[in-house]
Amino acid sequence: MVFSARTDYGLIALMDLAEASGSGLLLQTHEIASRHSIPDRYLEQMLTSLRKAGYLKSQRGPRGGFQLRLPPEEIRISEVVACLEGERDSEQERGARDTPEFQAVNGLAQRADGARDAVLARLTLQDLLQERDLLRQAQPMFFI
Repeated sequence: MVFSARTDYGLIALMDLAEASGSGLLLQTHEIASRHSIPDRYLEQMLTSLRKAGYLKSQRGPRGGFQLRLPPEEIRISEVVACLEGERDSEQERGARDTPEFQAVNGLAQRADGARDAVLARLTLQDLLQERDLLRQAQPMFFI
């Protein structure tokens, strides 16, 4: 299953904030938004959700911005995804059916959700940063 745009953008913003956290810099929404072509207002909503959930701290004013509240190795991807996506639809909300066909499909969906949850629960923001860094190293360099 792919992530929603909200979750994609939120995780990308968290990677930027994690990179800046070592230097103690505050990042402003427009900096992150322009770097990754994310709509400012949309990103602001995500960062506000992450701040309310305790992952970020913010400072108002012209020199304000956002900063990670926790080290990247303490931020679980599963928790961030839950914060940004909310709870998934339950079987009742999807219109549970009692036929064997619907039961088989619902069982498959539950197993897939369980596998996804297990993978996301193992990963931290630090793991995501390390994967990003490996991908950066794999890109060819051109010198003039």
